[in-house]
Amino acid sequence: MSHKSIEIIDIKYIYGPNMWTDFYIPIIEAWVDIGDLEDFPSDKIPGLPERLVAWLPGLMEHRCSYEEYGGFVRRLHEGTWPVHIMEHVTLELLSMAGVQSGFGRAREANRRSLYKLIVHNLNDEVTKQALFAARDLIMAAIEDRPFDVAQTVEDLKDLAEDRLLGPSTGSIVAAAQARNIPTIRLADNNLVQLGYGAKQRRIWTAETDQTSAIAETISRDKDLTKSLLKACGVPVPEGVVVESADDAWEAAQDIGLPVVVKPSDGNHGRGVFTNMMTEQEVRTAFAVADEEGSSVIVERFIQGNEHRLLVVGGKMVAAARGDFAFVTGDGQSSIEALIESQINSSPSRGPAEENTLNFVRVDSAVRLELERQGLTAQSVPEKGRDVLIQRNGNVSIDITDLVHPDVAETVALAARVVGLDIAGIDLVCEDITKPLAGQRGAIVEVNAGPGLLMHLRPSAGTPRPVGEAIVDYLFPPAQDFNLPIVGIAGSRGKSIVAELVASILHLSHEGVGLACSKGMYFNQRQIDARDCANYESGHRLMLNRQVKVAIIENDNRVILNHGLPYRCCTVGVVTNLDPTDTVPECSIEDEVAIWKVMRTQVDVVLPSGAAVLNADDTEVTDMARLCQGEVIFFSRYGDAAPLQEHLGKGGRAVFSRDGQIVLAQGHNITPLMAINSIPLLQLRGDALESILAAVGVGVAMNLSREIMSTGIQTFTHQ
Repeated sequence: MSHKSIEIIDIKYIYGPNMWTDFYIPIIEAWVDIGDLEDFPSDKIPGLPERLVAWLPGLMEHRCSYEEYGGFVRRLHEGTWPVHIMEHVTLELLSMAGVQSGFGRAREANRRSLYKLIVHNLNDEVTKQALFAARDLIMAAIEDRPFDVAQTVEDLKDLAEDRLLGPSTGSIVAAAQARNIPTIRLADNNLVQLGYGAKQRRIWTAETDQTSAIAETISRDKDLTKSLLKACGVPVPEGVVVESADDAWEAAQDIGLPVVVKPSDGNHGRGVFTNMMTEQEVRTAFAVADEEGSSVIVERFIQGNEHRLLVVGGKMVAAARGDFAFVTGDGQSSIEALIESQINSSPSRGPAEENTLNFVRVDSAVRLELERQGLTAQSVPEKGRDVLIQRNGNVSIDITDLVHPDVAETVALAARVVGLDIAGIDLVCEDITKPLAGQRGAIVEVNAGPGLLMHLRPSAGTPRPVGEAIVDYLFPPAQDFNLPIVGIAGSRGKSIVAELVASILHLSHEGVGLACSKGMYFNQRQIDARDCANYESGHRLMLNRQVKVAIIENDNRVILNHGLPYRCCTVGVVTNLDPTDTVPECSIEDEVAIWKVMRTQVDVVLPSGAAVLNADDTEVTDMARLCQGEVIFFSRYGDAAPLQEHLGKGGRAVFSRDGQIVLAQGHNITPLMAINSIPLLQLRGDALESILAAVGVGVAMNLSREIMSTGIQTFTHQ
């Protein structure tokens, strides 16, 4: 009986560096059984390539196999198997939903019809849904039955909007990753950790762990903000807080018409009325503003355009200008219909986070603006008549290069006065290229957690790299943001090496965290007695603000099932490689496969770091060519050919000679300690190799001979 199906039998979520990619990206590894379809590659299913391309024209862009336009489609016609097709369909569906993935692999597993499918994973739920949708689409194409591609993409898009980081936060995370700064999403919202341990910083959209709660509270109180700015000489419009419509009209008369009426603590421009000219307008505006905030402000109306200037770390880094929103009559359509066809039809407008501007709705502010022109939302303006719809809330035109230096300094001062490290400064003036004083321009609001989209995707002008500006503020380019991490892999001796390294580093560093098979330790105090040589425990060290240096043991199964718990490390140790140390349940069944798993530890060594490798193990020695940083060999005997070649080139090494552990660089050899003086060797005669590896870590971290020898001699094995 034929069994033509595609069954997803298991899914692994691998978040850290792994054997599949050098990009250090999270992936989904799906185990897929294609049953009897093993005998039916794509060229043996009539019409399959044509149906797939008709549904997904973007497959023509996939250059797979031949590195040319249409390369993957060519493979479809020549014949390829369902899991390879599933890889490309998954990536194409994600792309159509606005999720840029781009990395995929399909590989045979350890029995007929079983495959591993690997796809870049930006979110578990989104990628999983795309994976299953790809399976269903391919089966529909194989069986020549309908499939609703549009609805599938729309469902994926909705899920992605709900689950992925917003565009503002995403720009900061992308900028951090471009600088190889690790990122960890801490919750389902936009709270993200950048960096590890004591070197970490946190962001929540455009707020950071340095954003003062007091400053944020001040910024929400517009009247208090204005009083502080005014006291420091920053130009602000005259205004007062009012408690009733009568007070509002009296204040408007005192200030002088026209005026602005707005809530004292509103946001997104809701309840803000500008250019109020009459008593009735002021009273109407007060009623709406009073519902939007806890109190109402009446202030002087400033002639000019709205502007939003972004200040990061005391510097203005981007600026945008707003325009009035108009519709033009056609003699047939109502103003309400014209708003939809001429304003809300713009791709920059919408309810989603990626839309620069919101939809314009016929609210009280719009109705009042129309009333001033003798119109209503149902009026049909004559052909060619321009109708003003909205005066504020349309800031999206980049004008960063036009801002006068005095204006830039003024907004930076405003952010400092309020106390915000990142601020969105709203100001109104007629000409941003001139100082504010000469044109009676003024700052009207200072906002915490400002949106970044208007700068990232302006409706006109140059997009600004504001995510990079925020990352450079948090991690100045000259600063070392890498937490010192020692990662240890191998077939045997990993745990004892980890413990020895912790003993050495405890003498020279504060905040030493250790996760190994004996448990988890902080400053030599055990805080978890379970086996902690796993991804979860290593991840806990990365989250811990007290950890200033981390030592992490990595088991082969951990790397295969979860990946390494860190993006990169200062020192990567590989103790040895046992060809029988296979993992059959993960389809790792020979020496070549296990080598590919262990090499991951060397792949992630920083260019400024070092790999500490066993020169007595040929397979481990071969990993030296993969290291971006320095290689330090260790050896029981010191006569291995790779070690001697390494020393001949001026490299560093640790080995035993004449009853001593010695340190070598090139032809210079320095004794460290007598082997018979090491208490651990009295308990474990087989521990010399582990001791040499630990000393190699000390050499890589440039520790003194005294610290290394003391750490080894005082080590107490549990």
